[in-house]
Amino acid sequence: MRSRDDLDDSEDPGAFGDPGDPAFPRAAAATEPSLAGLDARVTHCAACPRLVAWREEKAHDDPPAYRGQRYWARPVPGFGPADASLLIVGLAPAAHGANRTGRMFTGDRSGDVLFAALHALGLASRPDPVAADDGMTLRGVRMSSPVRCAPPANRPAPAERDTCRPWLARELQLLAPTLRTVVVLGAFGWQALMPALAEAGWVLPRPRPAFGHGARVTLGERDGRRTLDLFGCYHVSQRNVFTGRLTPLMLREVLAGAADAAGILP
Repeated sequence: MRSRDDLDDSEDPGAFGDPGDPAFPRAAAATEPSLAGLDARVTHCAACPRLVAWREEKAHDDPPAYRGQRYWARPVPGFGPADASLLIVGLAPAAHGANRTGRMFTGDRSGDVLFAALHALGLASRPDPVAADDGMTLRGVRMSSPVRCAPPANRPAPAERDTCRPWLARELQLLAPTLRTVVVLGAFGWQALMPALAEAGWVLPRPRPAFGHGARVTLGERDGRRTLDLFGCYHVSQRNVFTGRLTPLMLREVLAGAADAAGILP
């Protein structure tokens, strides 16, 4: 499992200002030429004091299920290949999920449901995301979120969402040459994604499209970018899954549609 001792410190984050300054994400993201570099810069961010305090607090809760485990307790970078055709956008890391493991959708029940669906479609190497060193690989798929730190009650504040946006916008820019589809899990992710897409160079319809499970919207080209298809899906939260609002079949249908449009189904 990754720990804070495993961070890539090859580049001084101070070169982009104080990591605790709200301006740090934009300064650090703007000039990064690679996804690997962007992922490394993300992990240094401390621009939202409430989220920094919460992610560190959760790392010391010591729940029985994870007793003795070392928490990542940092912003969580994206996960998946740099030439992905399909991007899955969630909400934010879970306090005892990705905040613990350091990898998107890894270590909680929401991730169990998502990775099982991807594995069933041949897009993930295994169905059980356990830790960042479990050998999991994704084929043609990358995962990200509009907020990179675990928020209290899974509810980031609007200002925190906006401060974090440059990370996602730059990630979209770097993925643009190969990206063809995006699956957005939940209304928060859908709403947060729209300004990031606009900042990354895609044309948004007016009025902006509303979120809905099964929604599909095609964005126009600009600056040489190909059209991009957005797919809406209820979030893979425990509440949605336990109540049956989102079933494994419903999730697989949306993922299959997006993967087919991206040209990555086996």
